[in-house]
This record gives sequence, structure tokens and C-alpha cells, in this order.
Amino acid sequence: MSQPNSAPVDLESLAKDLRAGHHAALARAITLIESRRGDHQAAARDLVQSLLPLTGMAVRVGITGSPGVGKSTTIDALGMFLIEHGHKVAVLAVDPSSARTGGSILGDKTRMARLAASERAYIRPSPASGTLGGVAAKTREAMLLCEAAGFDVVLVETVGIGQSETAVCDMTDFFLALMLPGAGDELQGIKKGLVELADMIAINKADGDNVKRANLAASEYRGALHILSPRSEHWHPPVLTYSALTETGIDTLWQTILDHRTAMTASGEFAERRREQQIKWMWSMLEQRMMARLRADASLRAKVKKIEAEVADGRVTPSLAAEQIAEMLG
Repeated sequence: MSQPNSAPVDLESLAKDLRAGHHAALARAITLIESRRGDHQAAARDLVQSLLPLTGMAVRVGITGSPGVGKSTTIDALGMFLIEHGHKVAVLAVDPSSARTGGSILGDKTRMARLAASERAYIRPSPASGTLGGVAAKTREAMLLCEAAGFDVVLVETVGIGQSETAVCDMTDFFLALMLPGAGDELQGIKKGLVELADMIAINKADGDNVKRANLAASEYRGALHILSPRSEHWHPPVLTYSALTETGIDTLWQTILDHRTAMTASGEFAERRREQQIKWMWSMLEQRMMARLRADASLRAKVKKIEAEVADGRVTPSLAAEQIAEMLG
């Protein structure tokens, strides 16, 4: 936080500036959410609660893809397309590895040069908290703040792998998986879990000499999707080709996201998915609060350390140990 440690947070002023769409206020509010100080966390809860009526209207899109697939270039192209069509775009990253590697957001911002320079866009890296649960929870809260600040499209980029994809899928309405051209061997390594989560597969770099390979890859992925059960009976994930470099097909990507929203809303699944996400979020936050209590209380930490040693030595079963720790938190 930019203010001195002793200064209380003026939530009313902060909320007012944030509602007015001031980027500096949004940045301060997200920093408040990311703070580990107890008073900041309490203030952040009050802030998000007060802004809740202004949230929930944005289109939330999760975007994943292996390194080199062109996520940043795609987000830059899609973001600029949306801005040109009157939208305000926020980009949030979920990167549990950032604590170890420093993350990639600086590189991302240089590859999203046009978006980073636009007043109608806001780009924010994930906090380097090192745990996926912590990063995902803070990204969810940041998403609500972006919505309250008037951003009507929120793009959540997963720069981690594995579980981070599930976490991003659980906080967005539409999950987009980006792939590279080149079928055959590359298809062998496709992650079944990722494809089952995806609401659309988009093959990037369909330009120049790559067009034929991209189309071949698309047909291979379509074949793979036929074998798997779709996430929803009301939506069968399409496979599209596009080029972030030439921006060919970006309009089709966006239209597909809107088509998905229309189909999900008409079936009632959109509202149901949002409700389920809220409940998952609550339980995730509860788990974090309990872990935070264990870490914060010195006497509890000492007792847990003793129980840990007993489990390690084989004197106490893990299930009994878990019960003992749960009773301490009761």
C-alpha cells in the first residue's frame, strides 16, 4: 500500500474513486485485497461487500495455452478488438509459480503493448503468494473490483499449468484453450482434462504457410472432442482457427463467446454455474481462513508442530491428527 502503515484506509473515498473508473483507485483496492495485514483484509472484505451490487454483469473469459502459443498476443488483439467495439477490458493473471520465478507479467505487458497503453484497459499480474488457492482467491476478488470499476469484459489468463486451469475455469463463464498448428504427434500430448474443461479450442498462428497445418490440427481436435463428453449438454465446444498476428478470426472468437453466453443463459445453466462458483469460492475462502489462523497463532503453531512430529514418527494416524487440529480451531 502506498499509504503509511498507521493510516486507516478511507474506504468510502476509495469506493467512490473506483466506481468512477479511476485506474489508480482500482490498483489500490486490489493491493488492499492482496495485503496479508489483518486490518487490510478486514477493510478489503468491507470494500468488496459494499461494491457487490455493481458486480456480476461482465463477460468473464478464462484463457489458457502452453508457452509459445501466443496467449499475450491473442489477448492484446482480442482486447483491442473489444475496445474498438466500445468495451472496457480488464486482464488478470493466475500464476502460482510467480513466487518462484517472478512470473511473466512484465513480458506479458510488453507483448500486450497496445492494451497496456489504453485507458479502456487494465492489466494486473497475479500476486506472488505462491499457493494456487491464495492466488485464485485474490484473482476472484480482483475480478469483482474490476467489474465494479466499469470493466465489462474480464480476461483471466492462466500462466501456470495443471490445477491453475481448473481454478480459472471455476471463476469464469467461458474457458478458451489456445493450441498451436501441427496435428499428429502434438495431438498425442493433448491433456484430456484441459479439453474437457474447454468451451472452445482455438488454433493460433493460422497465417502464411501455417494455414494448412492449422486446419489439419483443427480437424484432429474436432475428432478428439467427439470422443469426450462435453461439459454441458447445451454446448458442444467448437474448434476454430485464427491468427493473433494478422488478427484474422478474432471477431469469430468473440462471437462464439457471445453465442455460448446466449445458449447457457437460455438453458438456465449460466446462472446455475455462477451460483456453484460462488459456493465453491466460499469454501475455498473458509479453508484459507482456517489455515491463516493456524499460521498466525503462535501457540496453535507449536501444537500443530508437535502433532506433525507424532504423525511423522508413526505414533498418531493422519486422520486422528486432523481431528485434533480441527478441534483446536473449533
